[in-house]
Amino acid sequence: MKKIILSAIAIMVFTFSNAQETRFGVKGGLNLTNFAGGWDTTIKAGFHIGGFAEIKVIERMAIQPELLFSTQGARYSMDGGNNGGYYKLNYISVPVLAKFYVTKQFTVEGGPQIGFLVSAKNEGRDIKDEYESTDLGFNFGAGYNFTDNLAIGLRYTLGLSDVLNKDYYNDYDNVRNSVLALNLSYKF
Repeated sequence: MKKIILSAIAIMVFTFSNAQETRFGVKGGLNLTNFAGGWDTTIKAGFHIGGFAEIKVIERMAIQPELLFSTQGARYSMDGGNNGGYYKLNYISVPVLAKFYVTKQFTVEGGPQIGFLVSAKNEGRDIKDEYESTDLGFNFGAGYNFTDNLAIGLRYTLGLSDVLNKDYYNDYDNVRNSVLALNLSYKF
Protein backbone atom coordinates (compact mmCIF):
# COMPACT_ATOMS: atom_id res chain seq x y z
CA MET A 1 0.00 0.00 0.00
CA LYS A 2 2.83 2.41 0.84
CA LYS A 3 4.45 1.75 -2.55
CA ILE A 4 1.19 2.60 -4.31
CA ILE A 5 0.81 5.87 -2.40
CA LEU A 6 4.42 6.90 -2.98
CA SER A 7 4.08 6.05 -6.67
CA ALA A 8 0.88 8.11 -6.94
CA ILE A 9 2.56 11.09 -5.27
CA ALA A 10 5.59 10.79 -7.57
CA ILE A 11 3.33 10.68 -10.65
CA MET A 12 1.39 13.76 -9.46
CA VAL A 13 4.61 15.69 -8.84
CA PHE A 14 6.00 14.71 -12.25
CA THR A 15 2.71 15.42 -14.06
CA PHE A 16 2.27 18.87 -12.56
CA SER A 17 5.93 19.94 -12.62
CA ASN A 18 5.22 22.04 -15.73
CA ALA A 19 2.18 23.71 -14.21
CA GLN A 20 1.89 27.49 -14.34
CA GLU A 21 2.31 28.07 -10.62
CA THR A 22 2.67 25.93 -7.50
CA ARG A 23 2.25 27.24 -3.97
CA PHE A 24 2.61 25.37 -0.72
CA GLY A 25 0.78 26.00 2.51
CA VAL A 26 -0.33 24.86 5.92
CA LYS A 27 -3.85 24.50 7.26
CA GLY A 28 -5.70 23.52 10.38
CA GLY A 29 -9.11 23.74 11.92
CA LEU A 30 -12.15 22.25 13.58
CA ASN A 31 -13.77 18.91 12.68
CA LEU A 32 -17.37 18.07 13.57
CA THR A 33 -17.58 14.31 13.02
CA ASN A 34 -20.09 11.52 13.35
CA PHE A 35 -20.83 8.06 11.97
CA ALA A 36 -23.42 7.94 9.20
CA GLY A 37 -25.29 4.69 8.90
CA GLY A 38 -26.43 2.05 11.34
CA TRP A 39 -25.12 3.38 14.66
CA ASP A 40 -26.96 5.76 16.98
CA THR A 41 -24.22 8.32 17.65
CA THR A 42 -23.92 12.10 17.88
CA ILE A 43 -21.41 14.73 16.82
CA LYS A 44 -17.89 14.76 18.27
CA ALA A 45 -15.57 17.75 17.95
CA GLY A 46 -12.02 17.20 16.74
CA PHE A 47 -9.35 18.92 14.66
CA HIS A 48 -7.21 18.58 11.57
CA ILE A 49 -3.77 19.95 10.75
CA GLY A 50 -1.38 19.53 7.85
CA GLY A 51 -0.02 20.86 4.61
CA PHE A 52 -0.98 21.19 0.97
CA ALA A 53 0.23 22.16 -2.48
CA GLU A 54 -1.91 24.28 -4.79
CA ILE A 55 -0.93 23.52 -8.36
CA LYS A 56 -2.47 25.89 -10.92
CA VAL A 57 -3.49 24.01 -14.05
CA ILE A 58 -5.20 26.89 -15.82
CA GLU A 59 -5.97 30.44 -14.70
CA ARG A 60 -9.07 29.58 -12.63
CA MET A 61 -8.41 25.89 -11.85
CA ALA A 62 -5.94 24.19 -9.52
CA ILE A 63 -5.26 20.71 -8.21
CA GLN A 64 -4.73 20.68 -4.45
CA PRO A 65 -3.26 17.52 -2.88
CA GLU A 66 -3.15 17.60 0.93
CA LEU A 67 -1.61 15.60 3.74
CA LEU A 68 -3.58 15.97 6.99
CA PHE A 69 -3.74 14.52 10.48
CA SER A 70 -7.46 14.34 11.28
CA THR A 71 -9.21 13.40 14.53
CA GLN A 72 -12.61 11.85 13.87
CA GLY A 73 -15.14 9.56 15.51
CA ALA A 74 -18.44 10.02 17.35
CA ARG A 75 -20.09 10.34 20.76
CA TYR A 76 -22.50 7.77 22.11
CA SER A 77 -24.82 7.47 25.10
CA MET A 78 -25.55 4.36 27.15
CA ASP A 79 -29.18 3.29 27.59
CA GLY A 80 -30.45 6.65 26.34
CA GLY A 81 -29.09 8.41 29.42
CA ASN A 82 -26.32 10.85 30.15
CA ASN A 83 -23.67 8.12 30.54
CA GLY A 84 -21.65 7.54 27.42
CA GLY A 85 -18.34 8.06 25.75
CA TYR A 86 -16.41 8.70 22.57
CA TYR A 87 -15.09 6.70 19.66
CA LYS A 88 -11.82 8.49 18.86
CA LEU A 89 -10.38 7.66 15.44
CA ASN A 90 -7.19 9.32 14.19
CA TYR A 91 -6.39 9.30 10.48
CA ILE A 92 -3.68 10.42 8.10
CA SER A 93 -5.86 11.77 5.28
CA VAL A 94 -4.79 12.39 1.70
CA PRO A 95 -7.42 14.38 -0.22
CA VAL A 96 -6.78 15.39 -3.85
CA LEU A 97 -9.09 18.23 -4.79
CA ALA A 98 -9.99 20.08 -7.96
CA LYS A 99 -10.24 23.73 -6.92
CA PHE A 100 -12.10 26.26 -9.06
CA TYR A 101 -11.75 30.02 -8.55
CA VAL A 102 -15.25 31.46 -9.06
CA THR A 103 -13.72 34.88 -8.32
CA LYS A 104 -10.28 35.79 -7.00
CA GLN A 105 -11.66 35.53 -3.46
CA PHE A 106 -14.27 32.73 -3.68
CA THR A 107 -13.41 29.08 -4.48
CA VAL A 108 -15.27 25.78 -4.71
CA GLU A 109 -13.58 22.39 -4.48
CA GLY A 110 -14.24 18.70 -4.73
CA GLY A 111 -12.39 15.43 -4.95
CA PRO A 112 -11.60 12.02 -3.50
CA GLN A 113 -9.80 11.24 -0.27
CA ILE A 114 -8.13 8.22 1.26
CA GLY A 115 -7.56 8.00 4.99
CA PHE A 116 -5.21 5.67 6.86
CA LEU A 117 -6.25 4.76 10.40
CA VAL A 118 -3.47 5.61 12.87
CA SER A 119 -5.31 4.81 16.11
CA ALA A 120 -8.77 4.09 17.48
CA LYS A 121 -9.80 4.32 21.12
CA ASN A 122 -12.95 4.04 23.19
CA GLU A 123 -12.55 5.45 26.71
CA GLY A 124 -8.81 4.73 26.62
CA ARG A 125 -9.18 1.17 25.31
CA ASP A 126 -7.42 0.37 22.02
CA ILE A 127 -10.04 -0.67 19.44
CA LYS A 128 -7.99 -0.20 16.25
CA ASP A 129 -8.51 -3.84 15.18
CA GLU A 130 -12.27 -3.26 15.19
CA TYR A 131 -12.02 -0.68 12.37
CA GLU A 132 -10.89 -0.86 8.76
CA SER A 133 -7.35 0.39 8.17
CA THR A 134 -8.35 2.60 5.22
CA ASP A 135 -11.26 4.95 4.69
CA LEU A 136 -12.44 6.28 1.33
CA GLY A 137 -14.38 9.50 1.03
CA PHE A 138 -15.39 12.33 -1.25
CA ASN A 139 -14.93 16.01 -0.34
CA PHE A 140 -16.80 19.07 -1.48
CA GLY A 141 -16.55 22.56 -0.11
CA ALA A 142 -15.97 26.26 -0.57
CA GLY A 143 -13.41 28.81 0.51
CA TYR A 144 -12.82 32.52 0.80
CA ASN A 145 -9.39 34.15 0.26
CA PHE A 146 -8.89 37.18 2.50
CA THR A 147 -5.50 37.84 0.88
CA ASP A 148 -3.25 36.01 -1.57
CA ASN A 149 -1.91 34.04 1.42
CA LEU A 150 -4.71 33.75 4.02
CA ALA A 151 -7.97 31.84 3.43
CA ILE A 152 -10.84 30.20 5.28
CA GLY A 153 -12.67 27.11 4.08
CA LEU A 154 -15.64 24.90 4.85
CA ARG A 155 -15.62 21.30 3.63
CA TYR A 156 -17.80 18.24 4.01
CA THR A 157 -16.32 14.75 3.65
CA LEU A 158 -18.82 12.06 2.78
CA GLY A 159 -17.53 8.62 3.76
CA LEU A 160 -17.81 6.11 0.93
CA SER A 161 -16.49 2.99 2.66
CA ASP A 162 -17.60 1.10 5.75
CA VAL A 163 -15.31 1.92 8.69
CA LEU A 164 -16.20 -1.17 10.76
CA ASN A 165 -14.21 -4.38 10.52
CA LYS A 166 -16.74 -7.11 9.67
CA ASP A 167 -14.84 -9.63 11.83
CA TYR A 168 -16.03 -7.62 14.85
CA TYR A 169 -19.26 -6.00 13.64
CA ASN A 170 -21.07 -8.22 11.16
CA ASP A 171 -24.53 -6.96 12.23
CA TYR A 172 -23.88 -3.39 11.04
CA ASP A 173 -23.68 -2.38 7.40
CA ASN A 174 -22.56 0.83 5.83
CA VAL A 175 -21.31 2.75 8.89
CA ARG A 176 -19.27 5.58 7.35
CA ASN A 177 -17.36 8.62 8.54
CA SER A 178 -19.08 11.98 8.16
CA VAL A 179 -16.91 15.07 8.65
CA LEU A 180 -17.70 18.79 8.48
CA ALA A 181 -14.45 20.76 8.63
CA LEU A 182 -13.83 24.48 9.09
CA ASN A 183 -10.23 25.47 8.36
CA LEU A 184 -7.83 28.36 8.17
CA SER A 185 -5.00 28.09 5.66
CA TYR A 186 -1.86 30.03 4.88
CA LYS A 187 -0.03 29.82 1.52
CA PHE A 188 3.67 30.66 1.26
